[in-house]
Amino acid sequence: MNAVVDFLTGPWDHVFMRRAFLVAAMSGIVAGVVGTHVVLRGMAFIGDAVAHSVFPGVAVAFVLHADLVVGGAIAGLATAFAVAVFSQNRRLSEDSVIGVFFAGAFGLGIVVLSSAPGYSGSLESFLFGQILGISDGDVRQVAVVGAVLVIATLAVHKELVAVTLDRESARAAGLPVFALDLVLYALVTVTVVISLQAVGNVLVLALLITPATCARLLTDRVGVMMLLAPAIGASSSVVGLYLSYEFDLAAGGLIVLVSTSVFVLVWLFAPRHGLWARTRLRLRHRTAPADDPLPAPAG
Repeated sequence: MNAVVDFLTGPWDHVFMRRAFLVAAMSGIVAGVVGTHVVLRGMAFIGDAVAHSVFPGVAVAFVLHADLVVGGAIAGLATAFAVAVFSQNRRLSEDSVIGVFFAGAFGLGIVVLSSAPGYSGSLESFLFGQILGISDGDVRQVAVVGAVLVIATLAVHKELVAVTLDRESARAAGLPVFALDLVLYALVTVTVVISLQAVGNVLVLALLITPATCARLLTDRVGVMMLLAPAIGASSSVVGLYLSYEFDLAAGGLIVLVSTSVFVLVWLFAPRHGLWARTRLRLRHRTAPADDPLPAPAG
């Protein structure tokens, strides 16, 4: 019993762990809310593209000795805007345009960094996260920006869902589809940037997509999904931090592994859409007795 109590309370004795728990939970909540719309739109690739498109901004900021987060945000928003503009061409699929700018942005980052020797160690925290080394200012920044993101997402929630369900009908109804695309890309970009401290550039896609994907398997209602996704994201982040503290392993990686484990469990045991439920339904239909034949008419 004492071991369990020590496991649950031990990390809270350290200021850096308390900060980490706050940032991890807030990042999980924000990513879950915004990620719901990303999953509903089938845009998982945009999360990965944005995560890598911030790279040239970070590279330029590093060379100029400027703020890495600000540089990454500027580059990510610029790339998101470019994707939204170029994907308006009906002959180009959205994922094709994303792929073009994803590769181009990452290539630009590599070229910029090649002019700054000795950059790899300095950017390690950007690539893999630095959640155990954040400051009080970082916590406040994530709290404020995260609150703005959640409020903004809820403010345009109905419009984003309408565009997701049917773009042409939404356009016919007078909704500004292009502007809503820009809004969603901007929300994803800023969410990725504030989540970099938790899991890093390499793993940030998991925080944005995995909790929302779990919620998608657990419910058919968008409103419920927007509650489940941040709950799963925040709880996975906290559990991952506990495991990181206990076993002295990488925090970002464990956060992602916990959320991935939740996805596997949900995929197997979700009440309606899990493998076990679907298998039982098929077996029930296969073994159900056939209806008795009607008696032949007399005469």
